[in-house]
Amino acid sequence: MRGRNRVAALLFCLSAFGPASADEPVLQTVDYANTRYSKLDQINAGNVKQLQVAWTFSTGILRGHEGAPLVVGSIMYVHTPFPNIVYALDLDKDGVIVWKYEPKQDPSVIPVMCCDTVNRGLAYADGAIILHQADTTLVSLDAKSGRVNWSVKNGDPAVGETNTATVMPVKDKIIVGISGAEYGARGHITAYDARTGTRLWRGYSTGPDADMIVDPQKTTSLGRPIGENSSLASWEGDQWKTGGGATWGWYSYDPELDLIYYGTANPSTWNPKQRPGDNKWTTAIVARNPDTGMMRWVYQMTPHDEWDYDGVNEMILTDQTVQGTVRPLLTHFDRNGFGYTLDRSTGELLVAEKFDPAVNWATGIDVDKSSGRYGRPLVDPRRSPDRTGEDETTTGICPGAIGAKNEQPAAYSPITRLFYVPTNHICMSYEPFHVTYTPGIPFVGATVTLQPTEDGPETGRFIAWDGVAGRVVWSNTEPFSVWSGALATAGDVVFYGTLEGYLKAVDARTGRELYRFKTPSGIIGNVTTYLHSGRQYVAVLSGVGGWAGIGLAAGLTDPADGAGAVGGYAGLSRYTALGGQLTVFALPELRH
Repeated sequence: MRGRNRVAALLFCLSAFGPASADEPVLQTVDYANTRYSKLDQINAGNVKQLQVAWTFSTGILRGHEGAPLVVGSIMYVHTPFPNIVYALDLDKDGVIVWKYEPKQDPSVIPVMCCDTVNRGLAYADGAIILHQADTTLVSLDAKSGRVNWSVKNGDPAVGETNTATVMPVKDKIIVGISGAEYGARGHITAYDARTGTRLWRGYSTGPDADMIVDPQKTTSLGRPIGENSSLASWEGDQWKTGGGATWGWYSYDPELDLIYYGTANPSTWNPKQRPGDNKWTTAIVARNPDTGMMRWVYQMTPHDEWDYDGVNEMILTDQTVQGTVRPLLTHFDRNGFGYTLDRSTGELLVAEKFDPAVNWATGIDVDKSSGRYGRPLVDPRRSPDRTGEDETTTGICPGAIGAKNEQPAAYSPITRLFYVPTNHICMSYEPFHVTYTPGIPFVGATVTLQPTEDGPETGRFIAWDGVAGRVVWSNTEPFSVWSGALATAGDVVFYGTLEGYLKAVDARTGRELYRFKTPSGIIGNVTTYLHSGRQYVAVLSGVGGWAGIGLAAGLTDPADGAGAVGGYAGLSRYTALGGQLTVFALPELRH
């Protein structure tokens, strides 16, 4: 299977969150390629303005609601933030509760979660719903009854390890990550047996080659072997042991290449003066074999990260024509404000361009293969906290630590060949200070203040991006960061939500707004769609929170709290309030 047929197969298998047969995985990413594209087209650019609320469901939780519901056959599975309740709802009976799973977690995990008590949702495979709880307990639930099949601990909150991410079933394995870089937790990705919960392998982001599961001669970076102990050589002493590189983002998978893709987070501490070197392999894209965990290739986007530019955002897999040849591509919109396109079979860097015009920490990325700086950012020394020094403030850095894009996932339409990207248009001041590592205590070492860019108070944009050309095709400005995941459909409609609480539908080709509806609370969830009894529905979770909404979610008032987000998004409280609700939309039913 070659060229466009390969990605077409990925999209066909997992295009709409159900209905699904017992052997089809159902994923938060919609498909293994992470496109968040649905082939459903009952709702289209011509009729989307007629959408109406079909039904709603209250989750009963008042923190940030990220992720989306899953639909398998006639059952919808809805998750919540901590305490990570799971509901099974009967779609034949307007959402009647079939079963409810409420894990018993120690609330002491809450203050260890850096940026709200969010959870990005469930996955379904082989008759089981898979939940990764905040306290890192991985649970397999019988999809019909809610009975626990097995559970296993993936980390230890006592040393700062928690979970906010979803999981990815691949073949007979469950792939999971970990949060906690702000606590000095050493990032890792782990594979568990889907039937028993037995741990099969674990690959760390930093440390000795054996821990990272790399082959010094066969694992490559930008086409060259990484060499022996590549990570150890890039840290001072044993700092790699508390080096961060968490793996709390999204995962994708190419069945033909048999590779999984994911990103690693920021190095610890945020104070760059304390950790000289490139700090490998934090802020990197990683490709691994799912059966063995062996790393095929790795690319570090922000060596010696000085700004908290995590690399965990999603990797979107497409096959597109580059200079006359169809190539297997990976596109990634990084926190650092650059949109990267790589050959996903080799890790070759093809495109790296700014997707937000405010980006100024670097003037560009060196894409000249003959250069000694190939693949590295061209850092502006005026925006370098390392150069400015400890206990000194570097101002006007764009983007802010919250990123030009954070976890909110983009979508891709094979019809338009465009990516649809929710973004943050925001800058910061950054003051690093010395910090001592203590297990379970924040290991941050920087004071961050977020502020709007010079071109206006608006902090959000929703853009369409050409990943081959590396350019913005159209851009819609929003008052606040767009923290909702996008959904592209075959009806030439793209959906997303706003922090004020609007569900919006726009024309996939022009960005023209076609529909909006104000839900009860700010939307940081990911829009999804499904077909039930021949009728297409659109669904989204409301519930303001996440990093951008942490002030509202946690009742914080100091502008410096939430790594500056409380001050940066102070005006949000005038537009929305707390709430946890699922809202389901449909076109009016035809009357005969």
